[in-house]
Amino acid sequence: MIWIYNIFIFFYQFIVKIASFRNEKAKQWLVGRKDIWAQLEQQLPSKEPIIWIHSASTGEFEQAKPIIEQLKNSYPAYKVLVTFFSPSGYNAARKYALADYKFYLPVDTRRNAGRFLNIVRPQLVIFVKYEFWYHYLKSISSRNIPLLLVSSSFRKNQAFFKWYGGFYKKMLHFFTWIFVQDVSSLNILNQQQIIHCSISGDTRFDRVAAIEENFSEIPLVARFTANENVMVAGSTWPEDEELLETLAAQFPALKFIIAPHEINEGHIQNIQNRLPSPARFSQLKDNESNLQDYQTLIIDNIGMLSRLYKYGSIAYVGGAFKTGLHNILEAAVYGKPVIFGPNYQKFREAKELISAGGAFSITNAADLQQKISILLNDQHALAVASEAAANYVSNNKGATARIFQTIQEKRLLTR
Repeated sequence: MIWIYNIFIFFYQFIVKIASFRNEKAKQWLVGRKDIWAQLEQQLPSKEPIIWIHSASTGEFEQAKPIIEQLKNSYPAYKVLVTFFSPSGYNAARKYALADYKFYLPVDTRRNAGRFLNIVRPQLVIFVKYEFWYHYLKSISSRNIPLLLVSSSFRKNQAFFKWYGGFYKKMLHFFTWIFVQDVSSLNILNQQQIIHCSISGDTRFDRVAAIEENFSEIPLVARFTANENVMVAGSTWPEDEELLETLAAQFPALKFIIAPHEINEGHIQNIQNRLPSPARFSQLKDNESNLQDYQTLIIDNIGMLSRLYKYGSIAYVGGAFKTGLHNILEAAVYGKPVIFGPNYQKFREAKELISAGGAFSITNAADLQQKISILLNDQHALAVASEAAANYVSNNKGATARIFQTIQEKRLLTR
């Protein structure tokens, strides 16, 4: 099986090279790994101890942040190195001050894994949620470096648990300890005789709670939304924006803040053409006197979304008509009812928030209009959903503390 995996890694690189001629993300993927070994050798200290944390992309890095912050508090002598598979994750981390070193992860080959570990010499390695790179995991385990998987979740239909899944399951045994989000994941692992695991919960709850607790105002947005019913639509795709266009026609008094997943010029212009009275955030000024002339505020930057939801009456989170639902906890923490599309079954928090009464799934424009009509016209219904959303987040905090309790009990790091 390992030879099939190695062939896959080889051809993946080849495909990315071909795609890079037309695809900007593929180009960044390649450019970011150029001269990676020289960068590592030049930037990393020769003596300071390092904790290495790997996240696939932006969402997983949000899960890593509470852990990084606690590491800095509890183990200040250690430097934190973060790696990423995707350009979006790397770009999201560039301005994050608590990570001392940020790199793309070199491609997973046996040679690369050994070379990387020889340079970094980590005292502890943490992989976030998923991304199982065989050679890295095996090399870490063979060197007896503590290796943790955090905020993970498992389903019975994953490759680990299929009849052909021995190769994949073997990677789970490389971990020193696996922290899962829920009882279902724990039971699935235990049924496979994987017992080096425990329930911690999801560190995203700690992350969004910290953002809410340390909220900083966005004055222009506050003035745009003052005393108005507002829908904040985050991480939207064209499929989501098509529904919002129909909704705007049915609710002309409803204001919109739209933070699309992609902020390239073509996508922004498409939103401007769809939604009524649009304005770009970047083209407005804090002293703008005519904000009330606009019905739609388009956020054409990255990094604001987790604060924007506070300004809405209702939140819409995109992705569940396309690639997969984006982060609904960023909205729920502020006590905002959350609406999203039909493809949410792989997201535990979506199913649980629906059951709690703080979220609603829709399948078409008529569904969306009906939900909005109920929430805007029935203050009791809005209050109940809002309280359910806030309580759901509050009741699920604490994953970071549970992870650190295990780190300390097992003495995986020394102060």
